[in-house]
Amino acid sequence: MAEQLISLDDFWSLRDQLPMIDARSESEFAQSNIPGSYNFPILNDEERIVVGTLYKEKGSEEATLKGFELVGPRFHLILKAVLRKFPDKKIIVYCWRGGMRSQILSWLLTMVGFEVYRLTGGYKTYRTFTFNSVRKQRSLLILGGKTGTGKTRLLKELQVRGEQIIDLEGLANHKGSSFGSIGQQPQPTVEQFENLFAEELRQLDASLPIWVENESKKIGRTILPQEFYHQMLAAPLIDILKTEQERIALIAEEYAILPNDELIMAVLRLKKRLGGLRTSQAIEAIVDGNHEAWISNMLIYYDKAYSFDLEKHALGRTIQLNLCGIDTETSIKKLLEAKTHLYGKRTN
Repeated sequence: MAEQLISLDDFWSLRDQLPMIDARSESEFAQSNIPGSYNFPILNDEERIVVGTLYKEKGSEEATLKGFELVGPRFHLILKAVLRKFPDKKIIVYCWRGGMRSQILSWLLTMVGFEVYRLTGGYKTYRTFTFNSVRKQRSLLILGGKTGTGKTRLLKELQVRGEQIIDLEGLANHKGSSFGSIGQQPQPTVEQFENLFAEELRQLDASLPIWVENESKKIGRTILPQEFYHQMLAAPLIDILKTEQERIALIAEEYAILPNDELIMAVLRLKKRLGGLRTSQAIEAIVDGNHEAWISNMLIYYDKAYSFDLEKHALGRTIQLNLCGIDTETSIKKLLEAKTHLYGKRTN
């Protein structure tokens, strides 16, 4: 069967129906890819260097011949692997620019009866879209509050109620503190984070406000797009208030079950900021299982950091919302009332 070239607009409708193959090398795929795609390299990392060097030194024809010399002996292996993985024989393929590597893969697959859709412009076209998407102007509503106020839980509950949210920490696989990586999957690269971020934004109505948890510019090793971060600083912020005991109880619920050695390592990463005495006290409390003690110790540092971060937000755009002793249902009601006050009665 002949391949069909598809635009990015065509791609969006097909990608929910068909699997995707990335024909780039393993390191290119690991750096970033279209989420949900599978990697079947036409040229691996070492071969790609050889072909690239030859292209620069001797031109396209020599490089092309070398490429076929390197990958030709593997054609049957690639075909067998793809046939095992995708017996329905319908597939989307792409490479960096929609050029030689995806063309070769498409040709191979059509030879054994695959219905192939090749993305025009390749991954570069997709990446241009995601890069621009996460930097567009949005209507944002920032959910703030000191550590332990349950912002992420409230964000998820707002989503259940039909509100538009973006869970930046979920996309980054990090909870945004020295303790934030414990129990999480490895973080995506900055580029892949933006791809995941754009995929989420694409599902939302751009005319309606989006709830976002207040974050620093960095979430672990992930860096927010500068344009989006500046939008967050300028957007209305609802600053949730909870009692210290409520906050300690929530943090203990999430972190007291984690391994002591990982908690201690997280404390040690803050040693320069905490000082020797407080660091020792926190570690001793962790070893003794005195969770209230080490958590309250950490909150001294995190509360100061939050106050400093709060000062970066636009003047007059912060609303304090007292949720002390209030259940989730009432808290959500109050948050939605605050949203109506800020954005009117536009609904999702």
